[in-house]
Amino acid sequence: MNKLLKKPKLKITKSHNRYGKFDLSENPFPSEPTVNRESSDPRINGNIFEGKIRQKEYEKIRDNFLMISQSDLNHYRLGYIIDSSYIGRGNGKSAFLGYLQHLINSEFCLDISKEKNKCFAVSIYPEPGGRTKSFQSFIDSIFFSICNTGIIDICLATQRLEAIQNIYPNFEIKDKDNELLIKELNSDEWLKWEGLDFNKLRNYILESDYLQGFPSDFPLFKNRRMLFENWPSLSDFKQYYFDLKKTTDKLTFIFTHLVNFFQSANFNGGYILVDDFERIPDFQSTRQKKDFALELRSVLFDGFYESAKLGFFNCILVLHAGVPRLIAEAWLESGLEQRSPIGSHSDTAHIIPFEKLTKENALLLLGCYLAKFRLKSQAESVTYPFDEKSILKIAEYSEFNAAKILRMAYYILEKAASQEGLTKIDEKFIIENRADPMISGRESTSSIEDLDSIDLKKKAKIKE
Repeated sequence: MNKLLKKPKLKITKSHNRYGKFDLSENPFPSEPTVNRESSDPRINGNIFEGKIRQKEYEKIRDNFLMISQSDLNHYRLGYIIDSSYIGRGNGKSAFLGYLQHLINSEFCLDISKEKNKCFAVSIYPEPGGRTKSFQSFIDSIFFSICNTGIIDICLATQRLEAIQNIYPNFEIKDKDNELLIKELNSDEWLKWEGLDFNKLRNYILESDYLQGFPSDFPLFKNRRMLFENWPSLSDFKQYYFDLKKTTDKLTFIFTHLVNFFQSANFNGGYILVDDFERIPDFQSTRQKKDFALELRSVLFDGFYESAKLGFFNCILVLHAGVPRLIAEAWLESGLEQRSPIGSHSDTAHIIPFEKLTKENALLLLGCYLAKFRLKSQAESVTYPFDEKSILKIAEYSEFNAAKILRMAYYILEKAASQEGLTKIDEKFIIENRADPMISGRESTSSIEDLDSIDLKKKAKIKE
């Protein structure tokens, strides 16, 4: 019988909910707490976040960056989120960065700044192994992140909407979902259906003061003289960028042409949030560190780019403790230290210390994860099935590291779910099970160094 038609003898059956006795649909904690933005699982994509845990850090960014008018040329353009202790990875910086990006993009900072600023935010995640050590790779990451946020489509739709309102003042834009409206405004078919003149709208848009002096092949202009024109799309912007061969042309595109393009759609700023920044200098030579710092200074502060002239882009780097020393010399030699000191005390406005979790934070952390998988609207307590002492004991054993707390909570809950009749987790249960290798995080797994080596050449000769 053809294997294409064969079926497995056992069918997948819906398993019994082991966590129902805890008023949970499933285990709410990640077994390996890492942030993966591409995942659909809220436990690891950063969508579960309790803002109160990092209220102090957020308020410092809000007061010193987001609420300061972008028209003030003295506003901070480069800031640092730095671990205040050598606690290691997993203190929640990546999750906080995702939360910050969401807050900025939800209303494009208009609500936070009381309409002083209209800004978007993009997040950069340097690749491990040194693949983002060059400045060209870094700006590639910036462009790809801009594309992924959808901000280009939003700007194109905004340009058309403003043109429609000015040329057709009696045309009624129906109240609809933002995503649908953006899709329709960027559709030439929708324009024809509504009886709106493509050429009139295009000419009105291209008369903007912000869109003068662009290269003739820039996506907004490249089809201007063709008989059958199309409004540009995100793919046109991507192709244009891919066709640029020189790094200088890419820099001009991102930090001058795109800046003017964004301004034509009423944005006056953008935030570049760089997570795990040490992945860049960790693989750079002394000279490469200095060159990178010089390029960063040029695009943010005093280069000929439009962004540097206006302070359009603001960059916030996320650093682990010890990284400032790694880049201090490059910052000093490039002049970045004079513009945005990294060796300053933590009370400096552009430096945001990322504090170690407190007991209260630990309770909030587990509480927000539990709430996402709660079966009933009203549970016995916010942290049920854990009591307060059990959570504090988990936090203590985990050295108040967020990732370790979540991991231990996962395995504690797994252990408790397998024990019949157990419906509450107390301090005693944590103490009794701490020695379990899975719970303590000390599984006895063999590393590659422990394995016996094999002489492949000798083995090949034997077979011959």
